[in-house]
Amino acid sequence: MNFSSDRRNLIRWIIILASFNFLVLILWNTYTFFQTFKSEERLKMELWAAASKTLNNADENTDLDLPLQIISNNKTIPIIQTNERDSIVNMVNVDEEITKDKAKSIVFLNRLKSENPPITIDYAGKKHLLYYGNSSLITKLKYYPIALVLIGLFFSGMIFNFYRASKMATQNRLWAGMAKETAHQIGTPLSSLIGWLEIMKADNVDETTVSEIEKDVNRLQTITDRFSKIGSEPVLERRDLVQETEQSFEYLKSRTSKQVEFLFKTPQHPIYIRLNPVLHSWTIENLVKNAIDAMKGRGKLAIVIEELDRFVKIKITDTGSGIPKNQFKSVFEPGFTTKKRGWGLGLSLTKRIVEEYHDGRIKVASSEIGKGTTMQITFKKEV
Repeated sequence: MNFSSDRRNLIRWIIILASFNFLVLILWNTYTFFQTFKSEERLKMELWAAASKTLNNADENTDLDLPLQIISNNKTIPIIQTNERDSIVNMVNVDEEITKDKAKSIVFLNRLKSENPPITIDYAGKKHLLYYGNSSLITKLKYYPIALVLIGLFFSGMIFNFYRASKMATQNRLWAGMAKETAHQIGTPLSSLIGWLEIMKADNVDETTVSEIEKDVNRLQTITDRFSKIGSEPVLERRDLVQETEQSFEYLKSRTSKQVEFLFKTPQHPIYIRLNPVLHSWTIENLVKNAIDAMKGRGKLAIVIEELDRFVKIKITDTGSGIPKNQFKSVFEPGFTTKKRGWGLGLSLTKRIVEEYHDGRIKVASSEIGKGTTMQITFKKEV
């Protein structure tokens, strides 16, 4: 098992490192192409400057065909030529809107200065500077690595979500299968217990004893019903949240040590929501038992129901050991547990019941180490 897990982790890291190296290689090649094109454009501008100087110093014997061809071939690179006082004397491949506006021309000139170093041209002993910008090809190539990284991140996110969803689906099927198998296994001895209970009634066994055994048998039937509902769509009914929560609370209170002080506070009127009574009682039981475990069987436990305009909140507060803030979300993950014994499925199943089956929300509302924790469930009220 460990060997298989280590091998999978090794393969995963190999894939990650290979993908990273592949991305670095593409970015390096892109950078190399960018520098090559920059060098070629620099050479073109030096030829353009030489051609411009030839035209400026030409006489009747100068062959102008090549200089004119060089200058006319530049149709993409913007150029601004300045004199020794840094005043603009010529602009090429610049929008007319900029050439007619002095302020915009200066702004554009400063932009060209930031893109490339100038080329010096000597006109009859006077120093001129030629500033040029990047062509459209260079501009596109400059943003290509960013686009490449974003595309890579996009596909990585898609692959991650796919595998995560696949893993969660597998876990859900596993839980559903385990739950249904558990319900099936409990069902056989439970049927036998119900038969023995009827025999005890017929033999006039003490009514108190029979009544208590009957309560526990009914409890086993409820647990079996809970497990059988995992993995299938539960039937939601319009129920009074106050009454359903109080029933679960009272049952747990009667079977808990007297060293736990219970408090139940709620509005004095029904609050109706759509819920499944069996699964809701499981939710309350899980949260109450977790709270009692956190207090090591001694402390104060309060269930408070708060009614808002559109929502209703159930807050379960204990005086236990508390939860570190960096574990507020982790406590709901499958397998997370701080107990020496346990599978860490209680809060995970509770979250699924609340959020997937009842369209509610559950979270750690607050917690302080050594002082206690408040868990909060939020449901939409039935209109």
